[in-house]
Amino acid sequence: MAVAMEGNSCTEPWRRLLVGESHEIRQVCHIIRMVAARRATVLITGETGSGKEVAARALHLAGPRAGGPFVAVNCRALPENLLEDELFGHVRGAFTGAVQGRIGRFEQAHGGTLLLDEIGEMQPDLQAKLLRVLQEREFQRLGSSETVRVDIRVVAATNCDLARRLEQGAFREDLYYRLNVVPIHMPPLRQRRGDIPALARHLLEKICRAEEMPLKSLAPDAADLLCGRPWPGNVRQLENAVEMAVALSGERGILAAADFPLAASERTLPAVALESLQIPLPDEGIDYERTLAGIERNLLEQALQKTGGNKKAAAEMLRLKRTTLSAKVRSLDSAACN
Repeated sequence: MAVAMEGNSCTEPWRRLLVGESHEIRQVCHIIRMVAARRATVLITGETGSGKEVAARALHLAGPRAGGPFVAVNCRALPENLLEDELFGHVRGAFTGAVQGRIGRFEQAHGGTLLLDEIGEMQPDLQAKLLRVLQEREFQRLGSSETVRVDIRVVAATNCDLARRLEQGAFREDLYYRLNVVPIHMPPLRQRRGDIPALARHLLEKICRAEEMPLKSLAPDAADLLCGRPWPGNVRQLENAVEMAVALSGERGILAAADFPLAASERTLPAVALESLQIPLPDEGIDYERTLAGIERNLLEQALQKTGGNKKAAAEMLRLKRTTLSAKVRSLDSAACN
């Protein structure tokens, strides 16, 4: 179902953060408008580099807490004991080396928004403590019996499948439902290719401003090239590509396709589209696994033959990691011996 266009970047400054007019981005903006004034916890999902923190910042700026702090914590970056201190703080003498107290991220975010990024990596013991804070909006610093109350909006983000981690017993069910009150999904860049030219120009302007250099523009052939790439690293990868192009373009004011060597080397697969590959299916049926293994072996053998047995080059030809290609070769050889 299409989402009607609402607002614009003039009346809604936060909208400038979410570049693009694709259906997917308009849906994200629509949800932000609906929940910005609420305190409900939001769970933002999406692949690495798809812009989850940007969406969290937009949500913060769209609501009444925009004047308050926006605090982000990466739950994967710290081990459990350090993460607990990072979130809740400690008092002097709470542990060896605690020569002075410090306030945690929850207190720093008072009156604003706290983003818990990579929430799926949080350990179970700390998940239980987090659940209580989300329910009561209060906690105790490490080493203290004093209760601290905070007025914050909590936003969680993850690139993993929390529902699957729940099934595996690695994530608490009660915490999952407490976090997933309002879900927002950030689409990968390959699902909104129409946004790529505008996004590339936005990033180009941002980079030129940061470098204090004259604003450069994007040539049509460069925009076409960028639209044809798969972008497994999403917006983050696109930004790196634009930054490299700016460096390679020298004094020229227009970025051409030739300024994107990484983009040029990652050409799309040849037009022998796999969806057009027809394998006859006899009435008596086939051995499905054996047939797929045969196709895979054929591709691996062709790649190794074309590259003279060079596994690194063969892996690049098949868009695989070298270790993955080696594992597949070993697996097929083992299956052939059995």
